[in-house]
Amino acid sequence: MPKTIYDFEALQMDGSSVPLSNYRGKVLLIVNTASACGFTPQLKGLEALHREYADKDLVVLGFPCNQFGSQDPGSNDEIASFCELNYGVSFPMMAKIDVNGAGASPLYRWLSAEAPGLLGSKAIKWNFTKFLVGRDGQVIRRYAPQEAPENLAGDIESALASA
Repeated sequence: MPKTIYDFEALQMDGSSVPLSNYRGKVLLIVNTASACGFTPQLKGLEALHREYADKDLVVLGFPCNQFGSQDPGSNDEIASFCELNYGVSFPMMAKIDVNGAGASPLYRWLSAEAPGLLGSKAIKWNFTKFLVGRDGQVIRRYAPQEAPENLAGDIESALASA
Protein backbone atom coordinates (compact mmCIF):
# COMPACT_ATOMS: atom_id res chain seq x y z
CA MET A 1 0.00 0.00 0.00
CA PRO A 2 1.52 3.36 -1.03
CA LYS A 3 2.39 5.61 1.89
CA THR A 4 3.67 8.74 0.13
CA ILE A 5 3.64 10.35 -3.30
CA TYR A 6 7.16 8.96 -3.74
CA ASP A 7 5.75 5.44 -4.10
CA PHE A 8 4.38 6.32 -7.56
CA GLU A 9 5.67 6.80 -11.07
CA ALA A 10 4.20 8.90 -13.85
CA LEU A 11 4.61 8.86 -17.60
CA GLN A 12 6.05 11.94 -19.22
CA MET A 13 4.65 13.27 -22.48
CA ASP A 14 7.27 11.28 -24.40
CA GLY A 15 6.11 8.06 -22.73
CA SER A 16 9.14 7.64 -20.49
CA SER A 17 8.55 6.86 -16.84
CA VAL A 18 9.58 9.22 -14.06
CA PRO A 19 9.59 8.07 -10.44
CA LEU A 20 7.95 10.72 -8.28
CA SER A 21 10.70 10.01 -5.76
CA ASN A 22 12.77 12.25 -8.07
CA TYR A 23 10.85 15.10 -6.39
CA ARG A 24 11.61 14.00 -2.83
CA GLY A 25 11.90 16.98 -0.49
CA LYS A 26 10.04 19.31 -2.83
CA VAL A 27 6.50 20.69 -2.55
CA LEU A 28 4.27 19.46 -5.36
CA LEU A 29 1.16 21.01 -6.85
CA ILE A 30 -0.56 18.31 -8.90
CA VAL A 31 -3.33 19.34 -11.30
CA ASN A 32 -5.49 17.49 -13.81
CA THR A 33 -5.61 19.79 -16.83
CA ALA A 34 -7.60 20.16 -20.06
CA SER A 35 -7.01 22.25 -23.15
CA ALA A 36 -10.60 23.21 -23.97
CA CYS A 37 -12.15 23.87 -20.56
CA GLY A 38 -13.49 27.06 -19.05
CA PHE A 39 -10.73 26.69 -16.45
CA THR A 40 -7.94 26.28 -19.07
CA PRO A 41 -6.75 29.90 -18.50
CA GLN A 42 -5.62 28.67 -15.06
CA LEU A 43 -2.58 27.31 -16.91
CA LYS A 44 -1.31 30.91 -16.89
CA GLY A 45 -1.69 31.11 -13.10
CA LEU A 46 -0.08 27.70 -12.62
CA GLU A 47 2.85 28.82 -14.75
CA ALA A 48 3.13 32.00 -12.65
CA LEU A 49 3.32 29.89 -9.47
CA HIS A 50 5.93 27.69 -11.13
CA ARG A 51 8.06 30.67 -12.10
CA GLU A 52 7.72 32.35 -8.70
CA TYR A 53 8.43 29.33 -6.50
CA ALA A 54 10.45 26.82 -8.55
CA ASP A 55 13.74 28.06 -7.09
CA LYS A 56 12.24 27.55 -3.61
CA ASP A 57 11.43 23.88 -4.41
CA LEU A 58 7.86 23.99 -5.75
CA VAL A 59 7.14 21.64 -8.64
CA VAL A 60 3.87 22.00 -10.55
CA LEU A 61 2.90 18.76 -12.32
CA GLY A 62 0.15 18.83 -14.94
CA PHE A 63 -1.78 15.68 -15.83
CA PRO A 64 -4.00 16.15 -18.89
CA CYS A 65 -7.32 14.33 -18.69
CA ASN A 66 -10.08 13.87 -21.25
CA GLN A 67 -12.73 12.50 -18.87
CA PHE A 68 -14.73 15.70 -18.39
CA GLY A 69 -16.68 16.74 -21.45
CA SER A 70 -13.95 15.40 -23.78
CA GLN A 71 -12.10 18.68 -23.24
CA ASP A 72 -8.62 17.32 -23.95
CA PRO A 73 -8.97 14.98 -26.95
CA GLY A 74 -5.55 15.69 -28.47
CA SER A 75 -2.42 13.57 -28.39
CA ASN A 76 0.24 14.18 -25.76
CA ASP A 77 2.30 16.09 -28.34
CA GLU A 78 -0.69 18.28 -29.30
CA ILE A 79 -1.46 18.99 -25.64
CA ALA A 80 2.16 19.90 -24.87
CA SER A 81 2.32 22.24 -27.87
CA PHE A 82 -1.01 23.88 -26.97
CA CYS A 83 0.06 24.51 -23.36
CA GLU A 84 3.43 25.92 -24.35
CA LEU A 85 2.22 28.09 -27.25
CA ASN A 86 -0.91 29.48 -25.59
CA TYR A 87 0.13 29.72 -21.94
CA GLY A 88 3.93 29.52 -21.91
CA VAL A 89 3.80 26.38 -19.79
CA SER A 90 7.29 25.30 -18.78
CA PHE A 91 6.37 23.17 -15.75
CA PRO A 92 6.32 19.39 -16.31
CA MET A 93 3.27 18.13 -18.16
CA MET A 94 2.78 14.39 -17.89
CA ALA A 95 1.07 12.02 -20.31
CA LYS A 96 -2.72 12.07 -20.48
CA ILE A 97 -4.40 9.94 -17.80
CA ASP A 98 -7.79 9.02 -16.38
CA VAL A 99 -8.45 10.35 -12.88
CA ASN A 100 -11.72 8.48 -12.19
CA GLY A 101 -13.16 5.05 -12.84
CA ALA A 102 -11.68 1.63 -13.45
CA GLY A 103 -8.83 3.07 -15.53
CA ALA A 104 -7.90 5.81 -13.06
CA SER A 105 -4.20 6.24 -12.50
CA PRO A 106 -3.00 4.73 -9.21
CA LEU A 107 -1.58 8.16 -8.32
CA TYR A 108 -5.01 9.80 -8.60
CA ARG A 109 -6.73 6.99 -6.73
CA TRP A 110 -4.26 7.62 -3.88
CA LEU A 111 -4.56 11.43 -4.01
CA SER A 112 -8.36 11.21 -3.94
CA ALA A 113 -8.30 8.83 -0.98
CA GLU A 114 -5.79 10.98 0.93
CA ALA A 115 -7.73 14.21 0.39
CA PRO A 116 -11.41 13.57 -0.32
CA GLY A 117 -13.48 16.34 -1.77
CA LEU A 118 -16.66 17.96 -0.56
CA LEU A 119 -18.78 15.65 1.63
CA GLY A 120 -16.03 13.03 1.55
CA SER A 121 -16.29 12.34 -2.17
CA LYS A 122 -13.22 10.63 -3.57
CA ALA A 123 -14.13 11.29 -7.21
CA ILE A 124 -12.46 14.10 -9.09
CA LYS A 125 -15.35 16.37 -10.06
CA TRP A 126 -13.81 18.29 -12.97
CA ASN A 127 -10.67 19.52 -14.68
CA PHE A 128 -8.21 21.61 -12.64
CA THR A 129 -8.72 19.89 -9.31
CA LYS A 130 -5.48 20.61 -7.46
CA PHE A 131 -3.56 18.71 -4.77
CA LEU A 132 -0.81 20.30 -2.67
CA VAL A 133 1.74 17.77 -1.45
CA GLY A 134 4.30 18.60 1.24
CA ARG A 135 8.02 17.94 1.32
CA ASP A 136 7.28 14.73 3.25
CA GLY A 137 5.26 13.32 0.34
CA GLN A 138 1.92 13.63 2.14
CA VAL A 139 -1.13 15.41 0.75
CA ILE A 140 -1.71 18.73 2.51
CA ARG A 141 -4.88 19.87 0.77
CA ARG A 142 -7.22 19.40 -2.16
CA TYR A 143 -8.57 22.44 -4.03
CA ALA A 144 -11.72 22.65 -6.14
CA PRO A 145 -11.41 23.39 -9.87
CA GLN A 146 -12.71 26.94 -9.48
CA GLU A 147 -9.99 27.80 -6.93
CA ALA A 148 -7.65 30.14 -8.82
CA PRO A 149 -3.97 29.21 -8.67
CA GLU A 150 -2.98 32.62 -7.27
CA ASN A 151 -5.19 31.91 -4.24
CA LEU A 152 -2.92 28.98 -3.34
CA ALA A 153 0.18 31.12 -2.80
CA GLY A 154 -0.22 31.34 1.00
CA ASP A 155 -0.59 27.57 1.39
CA ILE A 156 2.34 27.00 -0.96
CA GLU A 157 4.53 29.40 1.02
CA SER A 158 3.58 27.62 4.27
CA ALA A 159 4.42 24.25 2.74
CA LEU A 160 7.74 25.56 1.42
CA ALA A 161 8.61 26.92 4.87
CA SER A 162 8.15 23.46 6.43
CA ALA A 163 11.31 21.48 6.96
